[in-house]
Amino acid sequence: MDGKPKRMTFITDNFEWAASSICDLYKARWAIEVFFKEIKQTLQLSDFMGYNENAVLWQIWAALLTYILLRFVAWQNDWKHTFTRLFTVLRGVVWSCLDMGSVLKCCGTASGTVRMRAAPEQAYLPGFAPS
Repeated sequence: MDGKPKRMTFITDNFEWAASSICDLYKARWAIEVFFKEIKQTLQLSDFMGYNENAVLWQIWAALLTYILLRFVAWQNDWKHTFTRLFTVLRGVVWSCLDMGSVLKCCGTASGTVRMRAAPEQAYLPGFAPS
């Protein structure tokens, strides 16, 4: 955009709303499209396990809940990077005995001085470590 005003035409059958309200809806539509694209790509919402109405609804609700929880983790840890990067980092940490907050702080930037070190006890599931 060059900053110059442009005349735009929006097609609608709602003649009761103001033109500014219709424009606001079109602006909000883009954010909604990006939101659903992010969920479909990251949380693999396009591959349904069941195709009846109840199965699809449960999978959508589970994906939305996962998204909200991950966004909360990002907010809680002051995550400044993409949702995809957050999901990738957490997916690698979920089965290890690492503190999620310290991993996010470490993985948030390439110039950090904190180094992650693996310990032998992290190679086993809790309760299954050799004695």
